[in-house]
Amino acid sequence: MRQNPSFTLADVAEIRRVVEANPWATIVSSGADGLVASHYVVLLDEARDDLTVVGHVGRPDDLIHGMGERELLVVFQGPHGYVSPGWYGDAPAVPTWNYVAVHLSGVPEILSAEENLEVLDRLVERFEGRMPDPRLMWERPNDPEYVQRLASGTVGFRLTPTRVVGKRKLSQNKPAEVVDAVIAALDERGPYTNPALAAEMRRARDARSGTGR
Repeated sequence: MRQNPSFTLADVAEIRRVVEANPWATIVSSGADGLVASHYVVLLDEARDDLTVVGHVGRPDDLIHGMGERELLVVFQGPHGYVSPGWYGDAPAVPTWNYVAVHLSGVPEILSAEENLEVLDRLVERFEGRMPDPRLMWERPNDPEYVQRLASGTVGFRLTPTRVVGKRKLSQNKPAEVVDAVIAALDERGPYTNPALAAEMRRARDARSGTGR
């Protein structure tokens, strides 16, 4: 990912926030047959306060990615969307795309069967817990044999990244009045309405101005 100092996202707390809010990740590796990508939910390791993440892949993705042997790139994508040059006012401009992205790279550690079950359990609880009548992993009609059989088809991993690249391209290189105009346009109804991106831009703007985060 091409870096621009104006758009660098380096604050660990902010990177954790992006990862936590956008757990559907792309896992990329390079092997004998070239590049390969998979898509899985990846979570922050709740036992750590750094950028360590945990997740799982289905077999045989562990072999395809050389899990535990080769470097992985895990990509998290936050809010993103189109920005019209018309939102900049009467000034020369071209369309662009604003976005937030985090890349974590490193060689993952393979989890034990027990650790993998813990991660799977947490994964189910994280998302199913929001349902009005949650169906958690160990609850009926599931039984332990069923859970263990499904878990055996997965390989859990923990990745403590040795390389972190974060980018937050949210019109920081534009005047304050232009940033405000883009935020307003994204909040309005229209073909490119994007409240999530507007909120991310507002958060970055307020952090720069010292009015909050």
